[in-house]
Amino acid sequence: MHVVVAGISHKTAPLELRERLALDDEAALRVSRELLDEGVACEVVALSTCNRTELYQWARDSLAARHAALAHLARHAGVAPSELEPALYSHSGDGAVAHLFRVTSSLDSMVVGEAQIVAQLKAAYQLASDGGCTAVVFNRLFRHALEVGKRVRTETAIGERPVSVSSAAVGLAQQVFGDLRDRSVLIIGAGETSELTATHLKANGIERILVANRTFAASTDLAARIGGEAVRFEDLEEHLVAADIVISSTSAPHYVVTRESVERAVKRRRHRPMFLIDIAVPRDLDPEIDRVRNAYLYDIDDLQQVVEHNRHEREREAQLAERIVEQELANVNDWLRGLEVVPTIATLREAVEEIRRGELARLGNRLSGLTDEQRAQVEMLTTSIVNKILHVPTVKMKEVAGRDQCYLYVDAVRTLFDLDGHAGDDGDTPAGDAGRATADHTDRAAAEDAPSGGTVHHLRGTGTEDA
Repeated sequence: MHVVVAGISHKTAPLELRERLALDDEAALRVSRELLDEGVACEVVALSTCNRTELYQWARDSLAARHAALAHLARHAGVAPSELEPALYSHSGDGAVAHLFRVTSSLDSMVVGEAQIVAQLKAAYQLASDGGCTAVVFNRLFRHALEVGKRVRTETAIGERPVSVSSAAVGLAQQVFGDLRDRSVLIIGAGETSELTATHLKANGIERILVANRTFAASTDLAARIGGEAVRFEDLEEHLVAADIVISSTSAPHYVVTRESVERAVKRRRHRPMFLIDIAVPRDLDPEIDRVRNAYLYDIDDLQQVVEHNRHEREREAQLAERIVEQELANVNDWLRGLEVVPTIATLREAVEEIRRGELARLGNRLSGLTDEQRAQVEMLTTSIVNKILHVPTVKMKEVAGRDQCYLYVDAVRTLFDLDGHAGDDGDTPAGDAGRATADHTDRAAAEDAPSGGTVHHLRGTGTEDA
């Protein structure tokens, strides 16, 4: 059995194709259940965001799982599989698990370090779990992936430095003012970047936003979208007095704010700081404004320099995150290998044999009077008891070894006999063992009670999200 992922992302497909492949909740469950009903996979999770659509499958045949994902995604998008094929990537085994961990850690995001992907993946997993599309492996794997994302953000600074012009502007404003909650913003122009910057500022606590544009209707529209107040362009200098932060992005061929107007405004503000961001090309704000005391001017080149510096810093932190991914991949591989029948039978026999030897050693003094022949008989008797106890579990596990759902039985045995050594845990779920929670115990109990000829469909979807 293998973890298999197939999909498209911003790295392989244009926006037009990503839009056609986007899956809402209903479509995600429909595609997942079709893959399960066709017998291609035993467990499925569909992840769809504005930058990627991916199908994760727990399947026996990696190639068949890829072909099935291609067919279903192409059908959903209304395109021929041959048209989608060049944009589709796929990974199986270690590559698929590593890809999942990199996605959750935002190492594969358009903006490395962004945090939104964690909530998106958590929602995708919860949808699949509630819809009966996951069981033992994905219940554990996806909760582990969420823990990996959490560990990356805790142990690295990958998400701390803004890497867009708008977020860089907000970061600079915070350097000037600290807390932004009681500050006022004046937006000059109705450009997209100005709107995005204002949105970031609002998200950081700013409530008062004034919007000035030569066309008052445009001011009104933008103000409505961002929850601001439209003001007349003719009264611009008056509104400069009230503005702690000024964002300008117009198509004017000349400066719309001069040094003299800022000097007058700062004087009327009793020299309280004013932060000005010029996003326009050609520039809207007179460069001489930078010479005014308590006026801090940044143009688009200044912001780009900040963005590039921060991007390099994030790339350095991303290298640390990649090491975490490698470590956690090893932990998952150890657990997945344990779901194989032969190693589990061997581990079970070793564990019970260790108990037998330990009990004989504990009784050493009481058995000291036995002859060699009697000792041999005790060894033979205890060994016979062990073999008889293990006979039925061993036979049953070998019977299901060739079935897709055999890993459910293996996981139940490993849990019931504590072959992974977790008895006595205090209940916390460490990053290296994410997913040993109530949901998995429910799955394991179901696996134990299931008839050997049952289907995996009876055992899916009993998990709950606790990551």
